Amino acid sequence: MASSGGRRIRTTTRIEVSDDRGVFMISVAAELAEMHPQTLRMYEQRGLIEPKRSPKGTRLYSHKDVERLRRIQEMTAELGMNLAGVERVFELEEQLEAAAAKVRRMERRARELQEEVQRLEELRRSLRAEIVPYVRGGALVPVRRPLPRFRIPVERPSEDGDDAV
Repeated sequence: MASSGGRRIRTTTRIEVSDDRGVFMISVAAELAEMHPQTLRMYEQRGLIEPKRSPKGTRLYSHKDVERLRRIQEMTAELGMNLAGVERVFELEEQLEAAAAKVRRMERRARELQEEVQRLEELRRSLRAEIVPYVRGGALVPVRRPLPRFRIPVERPSEDGDDAV
């Protein structure tokens, strides 16, 4: 708190922390997840959780880690799963997420290809009038039927002044 002429002003600073940044020591994370710290160590040994480490090697758990611990607690206590089942659930979730990411990439690529097909189709339509059929060997394209012959009468003035045809 700061003092300003006998009057105290309270200031509050909020710090935004990303979900995966390690901020809790093992005792705090265990309390938040309602587990014993030794349980967290065991989960780490089994590969169910991977806390960050401080420069001195202290385990630091993130909000995401605490949520994962709560999920493990829910699956074991409420659903009756053993840790092998929990591991399998996490493996399947990772596979599902990888497959979903692949589907998103493929859908994005399909949209790009569809746009390219539309662009090429428009280009093809615009060039259609300019395309001349190719005849192999340089031969002339034959006319299917002969054109009718016709005569055009031409009037010429005669030399003697009479207009005769």
